[in-house]
Amino acid sequence: MASDPRETQAEPEAKTPVGIGLVGAGFMGRCHAHAFRSVSGLFDLPLTPVARVLADATPEAARLNAAALGFARGTDNWRQLCSDPDVDIVAVTAPNALHEPIVMAAIEAGKTVYCEKPLSTTVASAERMAAAAEAAGTVTMVGFNFLRNPMVKLARDIIRSGELGEIVSFRGRHAENYMCDPDIAHSFRTDRNGGGAAADIGSHIVSMSRYLLGPIETVRASCTTIHPTRPVCAGSQTRTPVEVDDVTHALVRFANGARGSIEANWAAYGRTMDLSFEVTGTRGAIVFTQERMNELHIARALPNGAAGRFLKIEAGPEHAPYGQFCPAPGHHLGFNDLKIIEVAELLGAVAGGAACGPDFREGVDVQRVIEAMQTSAREDCTVTLA
Repeated sequence: MASDPRETQAEPEAKTPVGIGLVGAGFMGRCHAHAFRSVSGLFDLPLTPVARVLADATPEAARLNAAALGFARGTDNWRQLCSDPDVDIVAVTAPNALHEPIVMAAIEAGKTVYCEKPLSTTVASAERMAAAAEAAGTVTMVGFNFLRNPMVKLARDIIRSGELGEIVSFRGRHAENYMCDPDIAHSFRTDRNGGGAAADIGSHIVSMSRYLLGPIETVRASCTTIHPTRPVCAGSQTRTPVEVDDVTHALVRFANGARGSIEANWAAYGRTMDLSFEVTGTRGAIVFTQERMNELHIARALPNGAAGRFLKIEAGPEHAPYGQFCPAPGHHLGFNDLKIIEVAELLGAVAGGAACGPDFREGVDVQRVIEAMQTSAREDCTVTLA
């Protein structure tokens, strides 16, 4: 008689619950909630996220969004969330200018802190957060989730392998269309403390350029405000001045000697997610755009010395951790999958004590580049970064 398979199966290893507190339930807040909810089904981790508390602007919003996103309870007081003993990780997806007080309260309460990019809107503010986290020994992560794309990691591996030869040129761009309409209302993004396009989306391409090629040494930039006024709120006839950039262009020089350009543009007609780069070396080049995020294109010098054409590399299980999501190539990862990968790395660091990144120190260094761009544009000069 065949034995009952239930008698021979090993008991699954117990997972340690880790309480999640989420501040903000907008677009990125929902991405965070989805990632924490999904990660345990895709990655074998010793920790299991448990959605404990969600903080939002009003009690009603907190109650509704907590229920919608699977959190045990909601509150309109983020300070209570940060000090809650059931919360182990505080995820911050509030407007950029509000990051610092929330992060500092979470660090003081001994929590792991997972903050959306940009870390802050000034270097001084970002530095205060990084210093506090380092003094407390806090595990930190900044949400530059596009770095989790296996194709971007492959690009960095190719660059570091020397296959492209000496890197001589970088062209990076983050362009979207969500601020094209001049009648889109004023918000934290267009507020002077919000940082403008350079901080809001430029931080993504700056972080990616550093991930691929290392530190940036000099910056020469121009910032342009396309729409000088916006309605004070949706549907209002009253308009308020806009004091931040819609577009920033920068010429940069990397510490490794490569030179290039970086563009941040949130008023680019026809572009929904043109986070893209082209890296050129003395023996080849690679090209990537997030609009086709499961492809990397590479051109190599031919044996006879001729310049080869671009060939497509398609994402598949050989590009970890793609295989955690699908066993077949060509079926494609998506935006939310990158956030799940990011959360998996954060939980792995919390469980094992290993470093994870980008951490707050990297968030400071990205902000230094953004601030250098703004200074360069304002003073019409080249800025050298320390």
